[in-house]
Amino acid sequence: MRRVTVAVMASTLALSATSQAAEVVSGVNWHPSEALTQRGSQTNMFDGISLTEHQRQQMRDLMQQARHDRPPVNVSEMETMHSLVTAENFDENAVRVQAEKMAREQVTRQVEMAKVRNQMFRLLTPEQQAILNEKHEQRMQQLRDIAQMQRESSSKLLSSSSSSTQ
Repeated sequence: MRRVTVAVMASTLALSATSQAAEVVSGVNWHPSEALTQRGSQTNMFDGISLTEHQRQQMRDLMQQARHDRPPVNVSEMETMHSLVTAENFDENAVRVQAEKMAREQVTRQVEMAKVRNQMFRLLTPEQQAILNEKHEQRMQQLRDIAQMQRESSSKLLSSSSSSTQ
């Protein structure tokens, strides 16, 4: 059940993140939108990079093409999942099949967005790429720190609950 929930949540988040990424790329300032920042440590890929107007235009063109090529959101799949979740009798197998189908569609969308991001990255100068890589490493370190705190918190909860049951 946990995997199903994760798959559905990931699909929903990715759909909204993709549309917000398109809005961020088409903006002038290239700063992360509040919605992306509120999701955690996700930020715009190009935050902190000064882009030329030519680079901005090339990236807007790439995003426009990606939006044009991307298949529309499959609302019927979401409706099917909703029907399965709200059914009188829960059918784990049907939910699993539906979640896997939605996850495959999500993987396809993520691969396409990664391809566009790669094309955008290749438009940067070596200096801009170095800054981007440095910022990425900083974000990864922040995520490692958060993961470590979560592990420590979980182990404290487990040890306190096991000592309270004794």
